[in-house]
Amino acid sequence: MDIMIREYRRADLPFMTEIWNQIVGEGNAFPQEEMLSEAEAEAFFAGQTCCGVAQDTESERILGLYILHPNNVGRCGHICNASYGVSADSRGLHIGERLVKDCMKRAKEQGFRLLQFNAVVASNIHARHLYERLGFEQLGIIRGGFRMPDGSYEDICPYWRAL
Repeated sequence: MDIMIREYRRADLPFMTEIWNQIVGEGNAFPQEEMLSEAEAEAFFAGQTCCGVAQDTESERILGLYILHPNNVGRCGHICNASYGVSADSRGLHIGERLVKDCMKRAKEQGFRLLQFNAVVASNIHARHLYERLGFEQLGIIRGGFRMPDGSYEDICPYWRAL
């Protein structure tokens, strides 16, 4: 499988929406609770500083995505935030790593100096190991910061890295 990371195109929106909604539905990574319609997804993805997709060049299938945007404004506007998603049937192929690396490159090109993840769920071990392998540092722990689908609360671990 040959995977290319590129900026998203309008034609990618149905696949991006499906991946995004799959992760929202799983309820253990993204803070959002509402599924996106295609119209909402179009506005949501267009409103980001940058969106990238992972595409299998043979099948042309979209396997994953990322969104990149400012984490704050004004004097903290040089800090960005990102979210990553890989379709359930494409996990374990190191697509997430390629998405993170491309996102970091594009963030730097956009003038951001730091990348911060605000809400990495503590049990999301694969994401945490990936971020740490790529040089991100954990800032601490926010006890009970993420509400799970069953109503229980899990810790979140913010991460950051200079670009």
